[in-house]
Amino acid sequence: MTVYSKPWSGRFTEPTDSFVEKFTASINFDYRLYIQDIQGSIAHACMLARVGVLSADECTLIVEGLKNIAQDITQGHFIWSEQLEDVHMNIEAALVQSIGSVGKKLHTGRSRNDQVATDIRLYLRDSIDTLCIQLQNLQIALLTLAEREYKTIMPGFTHLQTAQPVTFGHHLMAWFEMLIRDLDRFIDCRRRVNTMPLGSAALAGTTFPIDRFYTAELLGFETIAENSLDAVSDRDFAIEFTAASALLMTHLSRFSEELILWSSAQFNFIQLPDRFCTGSSIMPQKKNPDVPELVRGKTGRVNGHLISLLTLMKAQPLAYNKDNQEDKEPLFDTVDTVLGCLRAFADMIPSIKTHPDKMRQAAMQGYATATDLADYLVRKGISFRDAHEIVGKAVALAIEKNKDLSDLSLEELQKFSPSIGQDIFKILTLEGSVQARNHLGGTAPNQVKAAIERARKKLKPIQSQFLNLI
Repeated sequence: MTVYSKPWSGRFTEPTDSFVEKFTASINFDYRLYIQDIQGSIAHACMLARVGVLSADECTLIVEGLKNIAQDITQGHFIWSEQLEDVHMNIEAALVQSIGSVGKKLHTGRSRNDQVATDIRLYLRDSIDTLCIQLQNLQIALLTLAEREYKTIMPGFTHLQTAQPVTFGHHLMAWFEMLIRDLDRFIDCRRRVNTMPLGSAALAGTTFPIDRFYTAELLGFETIAENSLDAVSDRDFAIEFTAASALLMTHLSRFSEELILWSSAQFNFIQLPDRFCTGSSIMPQKKNPDVPELVRGKTGRVNGHLISLLTLMKAQPLAYNKDNQEDKEPLFDTVDTVLGCLRAFADMIPSIKTHPDKMRQAAMQGYATATDLADYLVRKGISFRDAHEIVGKAVALAIEKNKDLSDLSLEELQKFSPSIGQDIFKILTLEGSVQARNHLGGTAPNQVKAAIERARKKLKPIQSQFLNLI
C-alpha cells in the first residue's frame, strides 16, 4: 500500500510518536466494523450524488471501489495498517489507492465521529437480530424438553430446601419466562439502536446540502438522530444492550447453577450429554459439567463490560472524546460471549436425560405436601394460622418417627385435628399435590401443557435485516 498521510496531518509539525501511534490505534479490534463501515460509506456516497455533491460517475467509481475492498477483506487479501489508526482510514486509504483522488471526496459532509457512531449502530443492530434468533432457538429447546417432561414430578425448592412438589416441565417453563423477558428487552433495545447519527459530522452538522432521510432509507434506519452533539457522543444504546445482555447472562447463570446441582451425584436428577462435559486428568470417574460452569463464569465477564461502559461515559463532556474508542472491545466481547453461551445451551438442552425416579424420591423427602395438608384443614373451616400450627406438629411427629406425612396413620393425624378424614391420603400424594394447583400459572400437568401451547404462540420469526448495499 502506498504511503497515505494522516487526514489531520496538515497542522502538525512532527510525526506521531511511534508508541503513541500504537497506543491510540484501534484497528486491532475495530476492523470488525468493516462491513458496516463500507455499507455506511456506500449509502453516504449515493446520497452525495443525489444532492449533486458527487457526479454520477464519481459515485459509481466510489461504490465499485468500496465493493471491491469489501471482497478483498472477506477473502483475506486486505492488509490492515496500524499507522492508519482505524478501520475508517484503512478503507479510505485503500479506496484512494484503488480509484485515485476521487476517493478523497467520499468523506465530504461527514466526520469519523458520526461515521463510527453509525458503524456501531449498524453492527449492533445486526448482532441483536442474530442474538434474538439464537435466543429463540434456546426457547424452542426448552419448550421441547418441557413438553417431554410436563408430568415428571420433582421437588420445588425455596432456600434450596424442599418446599412443594412441582413438575419438571413447570420448572423449565420458569426459565422460558425469563428468556421471553430477555427477548422483549433486546427487541425494545433494537428500536433505540436503529437511529441514524450520520449527517451530524464532527459535532455541529455540515454545510453541505445532505439528505439524511435518503441515507437513513438506504441503511434501513427507522429514525434519525435529531441533535448532532448527542448523535456523535451517545453510547446509551451500547450500555442498554450490555445491560440486557448482563441480565440474560444472569438468567443463564441461574440455569447453569441448577444444571450443575442436578447433574451431581448428590442430586442425580439429570444427565448432561457427554459431548458437553469433560473428564478429570487424575480421577477417571469424573464427568464435569464444564459448559454450564463456564457459562456461569462468563456472566461476570459481561457484568464487567456493563460497568466498564457506564464508567467510560460517566464524566464525558459533549461531544465526542477519544475515550469512546474504549467502547468497542467490551461491546464486541459481550456480543461474542452471549452468542456463544446461547448456542451452547440451545444445543445442550434437548439432549438432557432426566432421572424421574430420583426426582420423585427427592420430592418424597422434606415433607413437600405439608402445605397441602394445611390447605385441606382451611377448607374444613380452620383458620390458616391454626392449620399451619397443626401441620407443624404433624411434621414434627413424622420427623420423630422417620416417616413421610402420607405414611402417618389416620389416627396419628387425627390427634392434631379431628377434622382430618380418610380423604387426606389422596391429597398427600405427590400427584394429588401437583394436580391441585390447577390454575393459570400453576404446576398441574394440564396447566403446564397449556402454558407450553401459549408459549409456542408467543414465538415469532425474527427477521434479520441484512443490507444489500455490498
